[in-house]
Amino acid sequence: MYEKLEECPSCKHTKFSNHLICKDHTVSGESFALVKCDKCGIIITNPRPDVDSIAKYYEDKNYISHTNKANNPINIAYKLVRSITLKQKYDLIKKHNQQKRLLDFGCGSGVFLNYIKEKGYEVSGLESHAETAQSAQQLTGATIHSKLQDLHKHHYDVITAWHVIEHVHLLRDTINTLRKCLNPNGILIIAVPNHRSFDAEFYKANWAAYDVPKHLYHFDQSSIKTLAKNCKLKVKATYPMKFDSYYVSLLSEKYANGKQNLAKAIQIGYQSNKKANQTGEYSSLIYVLEA
Repeated sequence: MYEKLEECPSCKHTKFSNHLICKDHTVSGESFALVKCDKCGIIITNPRPDVDSIAKYYEDKNYISHTNKANNPINIAYKLVRSITLKQKYDLIKKHNQQKRLLDFGCGSGVFLNYIKEKGYEVSGLESHAETAQSAQQLTGATIHSKLQDLHKHHYDVITAWHVIEHVHLLRDTINTLRKCLNPNGILIIAVPNHRSFDAEFYKANWAAYDVPKHLYHFDQSSIKTLAKNCKLKVKATYPMKFDSYYVSLLSEKYANGKQNLAKAIQIGYQSNKKANQTGEYSSLIYVLEA
């Protein structure tokens, strides 16, 4: 079943403008409308599959968050880069919080959790996909929660959500619950695609990071700041994810032209980062939030 949102999931405004029509290139081939809130600027997939219908759109054997198998060139490249970005994420966390109780919200197969655990952290995760959660538990030995409600009795110094909040149906409820689970001086770190980036503007409806309908929301820096404010949080710092422009461009080339074009993807990814060095509009951004 599909559901149509009548009010903005961030600011509750009720007026939207048409933005794009995007195609699900990975599973269904269906097209979905993106609309923009006239007040806060968040872009949403609307209508969208409801919470009971969304699972089938994740039935992609190559969906990298649910597997550790590098079974195609794009995923092989992803895993090579991941070894670098794991250290970058760890260094970022250390810079903003010295305590070591961490929850990874939407932990996938547990690769990040395991890396952090090896650095001496007390870790736990949340993963709603049962088979993936089992993989994470086996890899890390950590407690892997399956539902947001499981978190109410727990508190953490650091909560991370790497490319996750764009997937959750109850946006403000989720952010508010995570905020309430923070210890005093705790931080919430979220990473999301940025539709203001050059690669997003270049590929338009074929930009792979729109990833409809799995991605229910599409953010820029302004809409993230508004969402944070609406959830009694503020943005403490923002960081780029520079590798994402290349990975997303590689997928986008395939969607736009029916085949992979490594040289073109590298060109667009490089151009996106070069422009972002001046504008700050990288393909994906990490936000450090605090209460």
